[in-house]
Amino acid sequence: MKVESSHYLAEHRGVLKELLGALLERYSFASVLATDVEAKNYSVSRSGIRIAENNIFGKRGYTARVFCGSGYLEYSANTIAAEDIPQILAYFEKSLEELAGRYEQYETPPAEDEPAEFIKSTQFDTDPRQLGDETIVSRLCAVREHMLKAEEMLLECSVRYNFQIHHKLFLSEHRDLEQNVMFGDCAAVCLARRGEEIKDGYASASLLGGAELLDRLEGCAGEALEAAKAALISEPLVPGEYECICTPTVTGMIVHEAFGHGVEMDMFVKDRALARSCMGQQVASSLVTMKDGAASDYEDVASYFFDDEGNLAKNTVIIDKGILVSGICDGVSAARLGVPPTGNGRRQSFEHKAYTRMTNTFFTEGTDEVDDMIRSVKDGLLLDCPTSGMEDPKNWGIQCMVSFGREIKDGALTGRVFGPIVLTGYVPDLLRSISMISKKVEHCGSGACGKGWKEWVKVSDGGPYIKARIRLG
Repeated sequence: MKVESSHYLAEHRGVLKELLGALLERYSFASVLATDVEAKNYSVSRSGIRIAENNIFGKRGYTARVFCGSGYLEYSANTIAAEDIPQILAYFEKSLEELAGRYEQYETPPAEDEPAEFIKSTQFDTDPRQLGDETIVSRLCAVREHMLKAEEMLLECSVRYNFQIHHKLFLSEHRDLEQNVMFGDCAAVCLARRGEEIKDGYASASLLGGAELLDRLEGCAGEALEAAKAALISEPLVPGEYECICTPTVTGMIVHEAFGHGVEMDMFVKDRALARSCMGQQVASSLVTMKDGAASDYEDVASYFFDDEGNLAKNTVIIDKGILVSGICDGVSAARLGVPPTGNGRRQSFEHKAYTRMTNTFFTEGTDEVDDMIRSVKDGLLLDCPTSGMEDPKNWGIQCMVSFGREIKDGALTGRVFGPIVLTGYVPDLLRSISMISKKVEHCGSGACGKGWKEWVKVSDGGPYIKARIRLG
């Protein structure tokens, strides 16, 4: 089934076009983005059942944007009527007067506005709204109760499911675009005890679709339990450089933290990213190809048809066989840098500014089997369960955490587990050391990414298993 269009946006299309027309009489470029977003979170744990509207993403409103000669001004609100239009026009005029000469401005050409018109929707099997709160909660409760009954050492199993439905309408002089997108994510956290020691494990799943994702929740709970068990037997690791196999979740963290933020091209404009000076250079092993895109090779929570500036979604190759060939950018940064936009201009909601943001970011598959990769390691670790990460785009440093690593000796897993583990180092050194990449790939978008610990958007990441030399502590 296809996600249906928003009645709210259909009702307001006429006045939004009227607003656009009034703006175009005064400005060489104007656009209006209107959104109707429904987002809901469900969780079940020892502390109880929680059902809540997601107020970070779930909002209705619009953003009007005008080009004022050397940059852009924006106006946003959650209601719109024909009688509001004179007030909006007056706001832009007053803002131009107040800003004149007060701030240093980046020279910014007007946005591209090539003709485009469409209405596109994603597909789903089960609508969570029709399934209903009671049924969704009962599914979550059943998974939790099954886990607690099945495993003696399990102290707690908390489970959650979230869905979001994004209806967006973008209007400009030459564009009339509508998209209707549904996605969801689920996760489980298991708390296990051995003697006096207590550890937790986490696993998640996501998809571009509906409540059919609930079928994968029990599998997530099982993975979370295994992760908690591994953490319980983990030992401290002697710091040093190790030969490592990274699971797809760890690969995804490296893709996102180590490299994804470093190629967000609004950082190029401000000269805050080393990647700008490395275009055309080898920054990774020739085995590595990296992509980002809302219209990429796989679909997940960051898939869409156009971004929040009306730029069409792309499938951007960032690293091509080890060579850095492109960054990702919003429309304003693209204009300032003289490059085509990549469809990565994203807002947390209509109330927020558009920034360059990642979407579905990943390494592409290789040709190796996972078992062969493990057999090739003489003395190393299989790293799993990432927990957090930080990047330094200016100097390409990385610091990421994983819950544990399973010891590999002479090509076999020994059963010993070390953790927690910190990955550090210079990003190109890590990527150039990649010597094997698996055929098997996995992706997930269970979390959200903040730009400077704010401005949250949904992203996904992942890829294959990779073999690399990594500094661990």
